[in-house]
This record gives sequence, C-alpha cells and structure tokens, in this order.
Amino acid sequence: MSYHFIDKKDPRIDVMFQGLEKMERMLSVMEDVPRSLFNGERFLTDEELSKVLRVSRRTLQEYRTFGVIPYYLVQGKARYHENTGRCLQTVPGGTALGIVLLL
Repeated sequence: MSYHFIDKKDPRIDVMFQGLEKMERMLSVMEDVPRSLFNGERFLTDEELSKVLRVSRRTLQEYRTFGVIPYYLVQGKARYHENTGRCLQTVPGGTALGIVLLL
C-alpha cells in the first residue's frame, strides 16, 4: 500500500483554494444584502430594535406582552417592521417616548 502526500505544489491544492476564494466572495456579497426581507419590506430583530430604541431586549418582550409594539412571529422569532424603530423616538434615559406601561 502506497501513500501519496499532497503538498502545496499539487494542482489540486490550487483548485481547492480557488474554490475557497470564490466562496469567500459569495459570502461577502451575501453580507451586504439586508436581512429579514419579507415582500420587499425590511423587518428588525429584537436585538436590532433594542439598539435603535436604546432599551433592553427584556423591555421589548414586555412591550410585546402588553401590546405596546406591533410585531410578527416568524418561525418562533419576533420581527418588528422597520418603521417601528423610526416612529418611536427615544430620550437619553433609555425609555421610548409615547410608551407608557400601565400595570
């Protein structure tokens, strides 16, 4: 039984690296495409919206529970319409204007 070692001079290595470089270019193009597009509209994840509103993800969960912010459940994950983040202005204290939870 003979073994053949592949080194950097083997042409198969060049083919493999060319394939990897092509895959890297394809992935970088995919990074530029906006995520969560549904019917041409962009939706935000809870992490993205919490950064926009400067509130915690737990606070967003409370907003969902009490019906303060409209959201969609897509495969068990909450998605918010892009305009939700634009409509709700924030103050430096971190709470969104116009949002009052009455418990």
